[in-house]
Amino acid sequence: MIQTLFGSLEEEQKKPSFLDRMKEAVSRTRENLAERIEEAVSFTKEIDRNTMDDLEATLIGADLGTTTTHEVLGKLREKADRKQIKDVDELKRLLKDELLAILSAANSQPVQKVDGTPEVILVVGVNGTGKTTTIGKLAQVFRSQGKNVLLCAADTFRAAAIEQLEVWGQRTGTEVIKTKAGGDPAAVLFDALQAATARKTDYVVVDTAGRLHTKTNLMLELDKMRRTAQRIIPGAPHETLLVMDATTGQNGLQQARLFTEAAGVTGIVLTKLDGTAKGGVVVAISRELGVPVRYVGVGEKAGDLLPFDPKEFVDSLFA
Repeated sequence: MIQTLFGSLEEEQKKPSFLDRMKEAVSRTRENLAERIEEAVSFTKEIDRNTMDDLEATLIGADLGTTTTHEVLGKLREKADRKQIKDVDELKRLLKDELLAILSAANSQPVQKVDGTPEVILVVGVNGTGKTTTIGKLAQVFRSQGKNVLLCAADTFRAAAIEQLEVWGQRTGTEVIKTKAGGDPAAVLFDALQAATARKTDYVVVDTAGRLHTKTNLMLELDKMRRTAQRIIPGAPHETLLVMDATTGQNGLQQARLFTEAAGVTGIVLTKLDGTAKGGVVVAISRELGVPVRYVGVGEKAGDLLPFDPKEFVDSLFA
């Protein structure tokens, strides 16, 4: 018994914290950012406009985007002109403050509280971003919190999506409500919400089509699903999460804008953060879309989806 207790304690102590896991996920971005900042400052003894020009290239290289980079550096240039930045450590501290301010502003929107009915989460995004995998990981997050979850396979245009969701359902011990390939997505959503209401399920997570022929078709399909959800559960869907692939960087932002307009996106899930040296895209998303990042994917396993924390993310970039 004592050995079991000590064994559990040791395992708990060995388990990496969220901050440790975030630091590992952004290690490539951090190395890229830190090395380049050091290089930018090493050529001159003082922080001046030339340093800021070098820093501009560094931030754009980390995928903050030109708009966000110019906004951040506009404030730092003023301080540099007045000789208010003494050394590289202070430069990093001021840069951290600016990035955190952008992330905190976008991530101040609270998650909608839901009482007494299943919380309905629509998950949208183009094929290939890790949308269906993210849904499986979300199920794992909620199940680990002791919640009941139903998965709804409403991406009926792609047979592989239904099969993939079933695999994740088996992996996480979560039931999947589905229909045949090519079936009506709104109809399978109706069935899932009826079942969830009858069983007093805590969460219904809905997979949606990752590709329709035109933006108009996408909007119509999502609108139909939204109306279906509201008929059964007033106020649903309570959250619409857009899954984005961090490795696509600025290219993914245009897709994100289209989905944000068409689908009423309330939050972002950024996948494959561990696979890129351009993790600065998190800041660009927050600044340019004004939508909070809810989760980040940091690996392939079921437990590799972390709730996003702006301060931990920024600390990880400069740790």
